[in-house]
Amino acid sequence: MTGKTKPPATDPAPVARKKEPVPAPKEEPAPAPAAEEPPAPEHPPATEQTTAPADEPAPVPTAEVTPAAEEGPPPPPAEPQAPAPEPKPEKPKAEPPSSPLSLAVEEVSENSVTLTWKAPEQTGRSGLDGYVVEICKDGSTDWTAANKEPFLSTRYTIQDLSSGDKIHVRVKAVSASGASVPATLEQPVLIREILQLPRIRMPRHLRQTYVRRVGDAVNMMIPFQGKPQPEVIWTKGDQPLDNSRIKICNTGKDTIFYIREAQRSDSGKYELTVRINGVEDKATLDIRVIEPPGPPQNLKLVDVWGFNVALEWTPPVDNGNSEIKGYMVQKSDKKSGKWFTALERCTCTSCTISDLIIGNTYSFRVFAENACGLSEKAAVTSGVAHIKKTKTAYQAKKIPQWDMMEPPKFTQPLTDRTTTRGYSTHLFCCVRGFPQPKIIWMKNQMEIREDPKYIAMTEQGVCSLEIRKPSPFDGGIYTCKAVNPLGEASVDCKLDVKALVSQAIHKP
Repeated sequence: MTGKTKPPATDPAPVARKKEPVPAPKEEPAPAPAAEEPPAPEHPPATEQTTAPADEPAPVPTAEVTPAAEEGPPPPPAEPQAPAPEPKPEKPKAEPPSSPLSLAVEEVSENSVTLTWKAPEQTGRSGLDGYVVEICKDGSTDWTAANKEPFLSTRYTIQDLSSGDKIHVRVKAVSASGASVPATLEQPVLIREILQLPRIRMPRHLRQTYVRRVGDAVNMMIPFQGKPQPEVIWTKGDQPLDNSRIKICNTGKDTIFYIREAQRSDSGKYELTVRINGVEDKATLDIRVIEPPGPPQNLKLVDVWGFNVALEWTPPVDNGNSEIKGYMVQKSDKKSGKWFTALERCTCTSCTISDLIIGNTYSFRVFAENACGLSEKAAVTSGVAHIKKTKTAYQAKKIPQWDMMEPPKFTQPLTDRTTTRGYSTHLFCCVRGFPQPKIIWMKNQMEIREDPKYIAMTEQGVCSLEIRKPSPFDGGIYTCKAVNPLGEASVDCKLDVKALVSQAIHKP
């Protein structure tokens, strides 16, 4: 009863709760007087309330009252700082994964729809637990999960659907950190059987960049397949086409893309979509409309030396929507005024023109070239190049004169010969010398002069003597003598002429 009537008894309770971490129970021996206090009610209550020991036995049933008596003095400074040492959680909050990518319908039947998608770019630190597929009927806002447990496959078939229903579908990526923002199909899926899936049959020549010139017509037919008849959608940069310039004609089997006169602005990537009940096939068509480039810029005549000229320039500002393949450099002399091509398909922005004519004055111009052809205008040099005649002092080399003088010398002597009477024969020898020696033939030390029986010839140092139909009288010693201002030389040989021997037949 005293505990309930004493107002101070209510205050220590909350204080004791704050001091629970402090090791107060060690002071439990202090309430020992509680055993001697049962007669306390017999004493006047006023004395019990005024004495300090009377406050200690009141909270005997609970050990929390014991520190209450100690609260008289100011609390130690360590008590309010007790929660401070507790470390605060520094673990960063894990982020959920990002949304799945490229959600699309793969197949639709009378009571099911098959979906495909790609894994999200970010799965978080904890990794991906799986995916949850949710559906919602068209006109409703209630989303229900199609699968009970998350799964890791990126393909899922939703079963037990009602034919003729339109459903919205979305997919979430789930991890220990939570669920991602759902990836949702743009259009609801009509549940009915597709007899033939949509498929675009892009022609081979349209799979690469389709190039046309400015002003040309663009006319392309792209076939496709699908039953029932698919929906055909053309876009450019996720925007519908400009019907005032581009005409689209669709049939049950193909689509025709037509532009009467192409312009540079028609260049870009066009996306064709063929869709049946949410199932679709896409193809991209890249069109580039080109025109001749502009002229090169900043053509300069850098240097002139000898028969050569150095030129430099910069690429054109407008390349005609096509890569610059090269430059054509032309020259013109002041006398004729005609332009002649000096270089074709120069791939650099500088060049050297050589083999110019001395005394002529030249101008130069440069055209840029791309897949469409040469630029309509050319860059022309502001100055001219005058090829001056250079004065050079030519000094001929002094070649030492060789002493070619040599006395006659026979390199091949005459050889003895034997011949038969009436058969012509030749005598040969070789001689050298400078100046060219004079050749003299002799027989038995007698000079052979103009005699028709002998024919003497000398050619390239080879000396020959022909003896026509010799007789035994023509035999003897023949000499060939070579004479020039430096001396003379001679060689000899012996010639034998044999007579024909006839055998006489003697009769007995």
